[in-house]
Formats: sequence, structure tokens, C-alpha cells
Amino acid sequence: MSELDTLIQLLARLPGLGPRSARRAALHLIKRREGLMMPLAAAMQGAAAAVRPCSQCGNLDTMDPCAICRDPERDATVICVVEDLADLWALERTAAFRGRYHVLGGTLSALDGVGPEDLNISRLITRLGPGMELILALNATVEGQTTAHYIADRAEPTGAKVSRLAQGVPIGGELDYLDEGTLTAALNARRAL
Repeated sequence: MSELDTLIQLLARLPGLGPRSARRAALHLIKRREGLMMPLAAAMQGAAAAVRPCSQCGNLDTMDPCAICRDPERDATVICVVEDLADLWALERTAAFRGRYHVLGGTLSALDGVGPEDLNISRLITRLGPGMELILALNATVEGQTTAHYIADRAEPTGAKVSRLAQGVPIGGELDYLDEGTLTAALNARRAL
């Protein structure tokens, strides 16, 4: 297999790119080798070496703890729980939330064999205490709802107040696909679980 075929196959593995789009992207990169392909390769190599997950929340950054966890302007008594990084980034785009985050790394799913021990739930519970608020910003799917109820049950003994996103998030919707206005309304209208 040629280097070009390898590049196309690797690009085709990216979300949103099929074989035809991958071929077009590879051709575009090769045509702009010095101005785009080489800087992209260097940036990817640099990111692979420097970016790592935050030991506190699970966000990605070049430092540990991440910039969000280190920010003294953020409210450390409010933690917003999300399924994955795309959800965290979607909420950050709104600039409506000024607390901290916690990335679970997925949702509970008996069909897929994902149990509580497979997610970052235990670390979340250790972060909670009386007077804190836990906002469950999980997708409105069966798995998201199941995970939300499980976390609410586990968080109850900590004395933390548990709330969840409200209006604006459609049933079956995913946070990463919602616009900033919808996410802001949902965050501001959260309610107790």
C-alpha cells in the first residue's frame, strides 16, 4: 500500500469523512504540502506529545490540572458533569457556565457492557461535599437518563445539591449538536433531580 493510500485510509477514519471526502482532503493536503500539510503534521505531533487529560476533571490540556480547573475565577462549588469532551467544549462556547466540569467518558449502557466502573464516576463522587451543586448535563438519551439517576443516587450521601439541564435539550438530542442559545437556556433553567 502506498503512502497516499495510507493517508486516505487514515483520514477516512475521522468523524464525518468517508472515502471520497478523505481522498479530496488528501489531495488538498498534498497540493499544499508546505503551507498546510507540513504544519498540520507538526501540530499533530506536538499535540500527541503535549496534550493529556486533566487528573481532576478529564478535560484535555497541556498542563495538569487544566486551565479550567486552575482558573480562580471559576466557582469550585459547582460541578457540571458531561459525557465527553465535545459536550464540555459545547458548554464552554456559550460562556454561560463559570463553574468546574467533570467528564465521565461515556454513559452507562448494559447493552454495550459499560458499567459504573468503566466511567469516571468514583472520582466525581470524591469531589463532592455539602454546599456544592452538581449539574448533570448529560444527553437526553436512555443511557444519559440512566447515568443521571445513578449519579444522583451516588451523590445523595455527599450532601451536594443535584440538578440537571432543563428546557432546550430535546429528547434524544446530543449537546454537541445544539446551538449556544439553546445550551444557555438549558443551563439557566436547570432543575433538581
